[in-house]
Amino acid sequence: MKNSISKRQEKTIMKLVVDAETDKVLGASMCGPDAPEIIQGIAIAVKCGATKADFDSTVGIHPSAAEEFVTMRTVTRRLSPTSKPKTNL
Repeated sequence: MKNSISKRQEKTIMKLVVDAETDKVLGASMCGPDAPEIIQGIAIAVKCGATKADFDSTVGIHPSAAEEFVTMRTVTRRLSPTSKPKTNL
């Protein structure tokens, strides 16, 4: 939102890792402006055992990059316990 509203060309990449069975957020990553400050806040939530539902019910600070973590709704990849993650290594 921060970049789309301001028409900036900066790019940011974000990811949440969620356990599909428990809905618990296992981790998060972010590359882009303000990442250290945003991830520090996310780390507290993860350490406290936040679920994806907790993230979804949080009001985002608008417009900001941080709000993207509480508006992510689309699953981009599912891994089964028996599948190996795809890698180029």
